[in-house]
Amino acid sequence: MSDHQDVAGEHKTDLRIAALAFVFPPLFLVAFAIVVVGFSGVFGARKSQADEEAVAARILPVARVELASAGAGGAKGSKTGEEIVNGACAACHAAGVAGAPKIGDKALWAPRLAQGLDALVKSATAGKNAMPPKGGADVTPIELTRAIVFMANKSGASFKEPVEKK
Repeated sequence: MSDHQDVAGEHKTDLRIAALAFVFPPLFLVAFAIVVVGFSGVFGARKSQADEEAVAARILPVARVELASAGAGGAKGSKTGEEIVNGACAACHAAGVAGAPKIGDKALWAPRLAQGLDALVKSATAGKNAMPPKGGADVTPIELTRAIVFMANKSGASFKEPVEKK
């Protein structure tokens, strides 16, 4: 009879060990998550407005997007067409991105040049297709005209660069 009791006792011990093997790891993981993430993070408690604002303040320097003016450092109205083109326009017009006519491609520019400088300036001021108004640059009307004259003249036009009136 003692052999039967020993076997039954061993089975009970095996069952206890198996139960602990299934129960202990999940409990350990939950406890670990509470320590690492925090109680509110584990159980989905709502973050306060202050927490969300603190997170936004921390990521602001990384998340902010600003378009720099084409000729950083110069006073408004004093940038040359080439400076503006190199700083803003060339991003699309140098490679023909999103259908922008490439600088120097006379065939692509010819129909545009035939419309005249005023039509080109009006179109660029308002934006066209994928191009935002003023090409996304922070420029004055005369600076925008200088940039257009520069690109157009590199592409077969012979427009006169506008002179700033004082």
